[in-house]
Amino acid sequence: MDLIKKLLEGNKLACARLISIIENEQEGYFDILKDIHKNTKGAYVIGITGPPGAGKSTLTDKLVKKLREQGKKIGIIAIDPTSPFSKGAILGDRIRMNDLNLDSGVFIRSMGTRGYLGGLSKATYGAIKVMDAYGCDYIFVETVGVGQSEVDIVKTADTTVMVMVPGLGDDIQAIKAGVMEIGDVFVVNKADKEGSKRTLIEIEMMLDFKKDWNFRPPVSMAVANDGSGVDELLQNIMDHKRYQQESEVLKSKIIQRNKSEIREIIHKKIEDKIQNIQNEKEVEDMIIKTLSKELDPYTVSEKIFNKLIK
Repeated sequence: MDLIKKLLEGNKLACARLISIIENEQEGYFDILKDIHKNTKGAYVIGITGPPGAGKSTLTDKLVKKLREQGKKIGIIAIDPTSPFSKGAILGDRIRMNDLNLDSGVFIRSMGTRGYLGGLSKATYGAIKVMDAYGCDYIFVETVGVGQSEVDIVKTADTTVMVMVPGLGDDIQAIKAGVMEIGDVFVVNKADKEGSKRTLIEIEMMLDFKKDWNFRPPVSMAVANDGSGVDELLQNIMDHKRYQQESEVLKSKIIQRNKSEIREIIHKKIEDKIQNIQNEKEVEDMIIKTLSKELDPYTVSEKIFNKLIK
């Protein structure tokens, strides 16, 4: 409880410690999340997603600096893939935003996926709540950059920025259903490279397939390395934010996000309960009987389910 008090006072170390407790699911983490939820202030969450090598970290770095010029307090969650062998993560995104670490108005947290699919870490929801209670005005969530399975960000972010780059090879692949459908704002980074205008045109053509936009995702170009186009991108993000607030889309999105989080919490509790049941000797004996065909996996699963709901 002292940590939560310090968090609400703006203590950076308390923020880091609480995220670690939640990420590692240490004893009492669930009660901590309950208390933190009551103290969230409604930080605006911006998701940054796109293919590997698109320059997501550099673009995030430049956007954050623009917001800092406006006096905004910023949180950054940089998700990195976890090795299936060593279980470690390089956490290179944080290295690319190293100079922001010296800014007292910026809190950066790198998180490994730990085998969690969808481009995010399992503890992302919790980390967002901690940073919100910490007093962040904007929270950036930069996803892994794993490809077309990376759609969980749409459940987490208020505005999702899709970062694309020219020269990915198969241009048609880039505009297939999947991650391209979740963007609220599009930006073609590395616009100084050959093929950038073609990439922009292809994105515009994809968006033209849908005629009934309430808010048509804006598409712009940028060169993150020198900051070109960052002002326009930030304006597009703010335009989307304003549209959502004025139309109450944001309120609806938060309800859906809470619904999704509740579902995940229930799934986690059921999963833990099933794991405990599977370790019981009676269940292990039933599983062994599937080898001799005395029982089948379907019958066993029914028995476990019935045991679970009693």
